[in-house]
Amino acid sequence: MEIHALQDLNMAGVRWELTETPVKHDYKRPPVQQTFQTNRPGSEKPSIIPPSAPINLDTVKSMVLRPTDINSLIRMIGEFNHPLRNGATNVVLPNIATEPNGLLIITDLPSTDDDLSGQILSGNAGEMTDKMLSAIGMSRKNVSIIPLLFWRTPGGRSPSREELDLSLPFVNKIIEMLSPRVIITFGTMATTEITKSNLSDVHGSEIISDNGSIVVPMYHPNYLILKPSAKKDVWVALQNVQKLLKNS
Repeated sequence: MEIHALQDLNMAGVRWELTETPVKHDYKRPPVQQTFQTNRPGSEKPSIIPPSAPINLDTVKSMVLRPTDINSLIRMIGEFNHPLRNGATNVVLPNIATEPNGLLIITDLPSTDDDLSGQILSGNAGEMTDKMLSAIGMSRKNVSIIPLLFWRTPGGRSPSREELDLSLPFVNKIIEMLSPRVIITFGTMATTEITKSNLSDVHGSEIISDNGSIVVPMYHPNYLILKPSAKKDVWVALQNVQKLLKNS
């Protein structure tokens, strides 16, 4: 195995038991039997698995420099030892368009339906998303969709700053690789993270991102299910996105 592969595994939270220092044995005496502490009081089976190495933001930023294509990056996300991974049912991987038309959707956190299916924007929110895309002649085969986090938080709580920060380098790398002409942000959190603005202030606006993409913030599909009257504003924004894609 090449050294950079070992480094990636180490950065992802794998602890190695190999050392460069030889272990000296005294063969004149019988080896002392080792004992291991259990993870829980009263547990019958001892644990010999060491704790994972800590993961920090610099580690993740170094990792995302490795992949040279989108498929390799997606595999890295699927294998990454994020702090939320153990509590999630599935890793919710991005939907990467097979016939891209220059549009990327960045949405908020995975829902319960997403967690169970492993697919972003599934369930009722997914049906609403598909209707929105169909209204402007598009579908998921044309449009890539990525969440801010690839793992559902326990009980759907708001993620901590650290949990978000450990995921965002992957999000930014996908944006870099796809180079979308237009980005739609679904929901309050996605809009705040990508545009540093409040959704209520910028819904339907055109914001130029650092990479040159035009960002159009919109209400999350779940919001439209709860408040159908907001569909009018979203329809106007979607028509504008359609025009931007044709003219850019």
